[in-house]
Amino acid sequence: MGKRRDGREAAIQFLFARDLQGESKPEDADVFWTLHSAKTSTRAYAESLIKGVIEHQSEIDAHIMSIVVNFRIERLAAVDRNVLRLASYELLYCPDVPAPVILNEAIDIAKALSAGESGSFVNGVLDKLARALRPISNLKSEISNPD
Repeated sequence: MGKRRDGREAAIQFLFARDLQGESKPEDADVFWTLHSAKTSTRAYAESLIKGVIEHQSEIDAHIMSIVVNFRIERLAAVDRNVLRLASYELLYCPDVPAPVILNEAIDIAKALSAGESGSFVNGVLDKLARALRPISNLKSEISNPD
């Protein structure tokens, strides 16, 4: 796996732990990285994603809930919730990362870390979100020119 994939997985693992424990303290990150054997570049990428998700979590959750109507965010499986948060953050704030890459990574991570139909669920939510946040014309150009 590459640095970005490893960074995304580490970020989701951190966000998942934070989600289950409630608000985190600064030392929680130190404990997490002591237990997680990530390379320096992977850690730096993961930390930038974590920081972004935490800073924009209420906005991100609102976007997710606009797709998953009549369902509280707390009722989503914790892994799925954090996969969606991370991918939504990237769709919103990382225009240099093509939407198809974001969706594929999120789906693969959901399949690896969650259970059952998580991959399909994440795919459905993120597909709708990507179409809302990145107009179709941009998605088509991203697919034909992924980098």
